[in-house]
Amino acid sequence: MLANHPLSRAANSLVRYGGSFSDFVADRAEGSFIYDAQGRRVLDFTSGQMSAILGHSHPDIVETVQHQIANLDHLFSGMLSEPVISLAEKLGEMLPPELSRVLLLSTGGESNEAALKMARLYTGGYEVVGFAQSWHGMTGGAASATYSGGRKGYGPMGVGAMAINAPNPFRPTFGDPANYDFEQELDYSFDLIDRQSTGDLAAFIAEPILSAGGILDLPEGYLAALKRHCEKRGMLLILDEAQTGMGRTGRMFAFERDGVTPDILTLSKTLGAGLPLAATITSEEIEAKCHERGFLFYTTHVSDPLPAAVGLSVIDVLLRDRLVSRAAEAGARLKAGLTSLMDEFDCVGDVRGRGLMLGMEIVTDKASRTPAPELGGKITNTAMDHGLSMNIVNFPGLGGVFRIAPPLTVSDDEIDLGLSIMRDAIKVHA
Repeated sequence: MLANHPLSRAANSLVRYGGSFSDFVADRAEGSFIYDAQGRRVLDFTSGQMSAILGHSHPDIVETVQHQIANLDHLFSGMLSEPVISLAEKLGEMLPPELSRVLLLSTGGESNEAALKMARLYTGGYEVVGFAQSWHGMTGGAASATYSGGRKGYGPMGVGAMAINAPNPFRPTFGDPANYDFEQELDYSFDLIDRQSTGDLAAFIAEPILSAGGILDLPEGYLAALKRHCEKRGMLLILDEAQTGMGRTGRMFAFERDGVTPDILTLSKTLGAGLPLAATITSEEIEAKCHERGFLFYTTHVSDPLPAAVGLSVIDVLLRDRLVSRAAEAGARLKAGLTSLMDEFDCVGDVRGRGLMLGMEIVTDKASRTPAPELGGKITNTAMDHGLSMNIVNFPGLGGVFRIAPPLTVSDDEIDLGLSIMRDAIKVHA
């Protein structure tokens, strides 16, 4: 590789922060496609980092950023602006009345840090339970509740961190796939938590669909059972909808399917449609008690007007263009295509997820369900060579699981193109 090639320059200048960098070096992006400097295009089936729900360079977002950067972008953290107040009000209107107090931040890790601090301050406890396949961020408290990676070699994690297995109907812990009993599994898990707890349980933090853990969709009824366990122990339920929020699952928020309202909701990724915006949302009661007890979360970019204005535009576009229902329709088309691939190829073991957040698990064969992460990696590389970007996760005990999350603006033709490239890539290695 030539010394002036971008990847050669990167090798001499960048910290490697997780795995290897893609050979594709982006130059620009528009809609569902990313282009390199030579004009080669790649269909983006991960919406950037699972975030760009309006596609790349959406004209409404471009206009908002241009206007806001020229007028009001950043303020002293204790000073408010109209976009911040309006976005807080708009989110409150969209959510159940119990979720009426909004803190605007930058990243998912930040929003989860704030949620965990609130839960500890409100309950007086310090113990936090999460799923063993979770990803909630790389900062201290969020990292302590993240079990899908990044735990080894850094010394002790936060005191009081505990984990239970997430439900996985394709590989159930209790019973066979046809008779999976997630309630029995959950009861057993909390019995273990009770034995380990010092009596200071503060919160359970969960993703409605565990993404980095292999697109594990919590079965219908699971959240209600989880909320009952939390209430019984005086714990708060925190839902991390970084990837599932803002319409991706075919509902504005994934928890709406189950009729269960969390005590604290965190949003990020999709709220800014790819730009750094996050929110921690809770009840009037919890906010008041935390304020009374001195809640502190003063960050450099808390309540910044520029990203808040972007969040307002994201919501406007979602509602104006009916993209939540579009996610359900497009997701059904994509899932039907993935299911067809599962019927055709023995190495496609499972298709799961909701709306435009889907997973496809690669195995050696359907009968054994033996994980085949190496095969998944080969399919990924071949798909990329043919112009399709898909992200694969290799959590221990799973096959290679593709996280498939196109933007909500994806067209039927683009879905069909992606499915065609997938089929060709699988066929090379099947």
